[in-house]
Amino acid sequence: MHIIDLKGLTKRYGNFVAVDNLDLTIQKGEVFGLLGPNGAGKSTTILMMLGLTEPTAGEVRVCGIDSTVNPIEVKRRVGYLPDDVGFYEHLSGRENLLYTARLNRLSWLEAEARVDRLLQRVGLQDAASKKAGKYSRGMRQRLGLADVLVKNPEVIILDEPTLGIDPLGVREFLELIVTLSREEHITVLLSSHHLHQVQQVCDRVGIFVAGKLLAQGNIAALSKALFSDGEPYIIEAGINAGGNAGAAEALLSSLRQLAGVVSVQFDEGSLRIGSTHDVTADVARAVVLSGLGLKRLSIKEYGLDDIYNRYFEGGEVYGKTA
Repeated sequence: MHIIDLKGLTKRYGNFVAVDNLDLTIQKGEVFGLLGPNGAGKSTTILMMLGLTEPTAGEVRVCGIDSTVNPIEVKRRVGYLPDDVGFYEHLSGRENLLYTARLNRLSWLEAEARVDRLLQRVGLQDAASKKAGKYSRGMRQRLGLADVLVKNPEVIILDEPTLGIDPLGVREFLELIVTLSREEHITVLLSSHHLHQVQQVCDRVGIFVAGKLLAQGNIAALSKALFSDGEPYIIEAGINAGGNAGAAEALLSSLRQLAGVVSVQFDEGSLRIGSTHDVTADVARAVVLSGLGLKRLSIKEYGLDDIYNRYFEGGEVYGKTA
């Protein structure tokens, strides 16, 4: 089921195109990363999803609802966490959440039960009575996440949620996001320009630059699409040829015949095998059967940083979808 469905979504401000003909679908329960530099159009896209700004053209549906026609209903089902959350500084964390719960028409009994559960869920139970103005940046984001969850949303949209948080806080926050998605089947849209954070938690990513979605898919699919001229997987092995040129040549011949192997290079005891999938077990077996000694074996899989950089090598744009 598509819980977010964008078709031809476009937003212009005069002659400036902030979002350019965007097509994107996100499945229920998925953690999707919208990745791109600042100014790429990510936040504008989010505003259109929430019905906070109208598209110039195209359609946007969230939870099956047209965000342009019925933004209030979308807001009832979607939680939004911006990069900097505002709270009543003189109220405690718990009091802020209770206020949100009451705004969402929960009874006092329901509000107190849900707020206390959420404070424990986000790890703020010991700071519940502390004034929000005294919270650290990481604590504020955790409180913001609890605030978003008060209304039991189907979708959570996080816009650069880890800015200004220390590395340990970032890791704990991201782990919390994944746990919530898996255990409560919440769909998460994470907008960020931090590649490693997106790679850590997202099922799929979309690479967004200058208002355009250049590509979307999981890391393996994007890697395969981008490096299909070659090798999404690189296996490197060290062997002890021991001057046995005949055995080495026979090994190279057998490796080239393995399913998925694209290229085989051999130089001074080092093998480099490019392949379309993980063939490390086959490579190890072939080396052992050849009678040559296997000294080391490793595999390189291209990460999101490799993929992201490849899209902009020489200013070129590669295929759109993986």
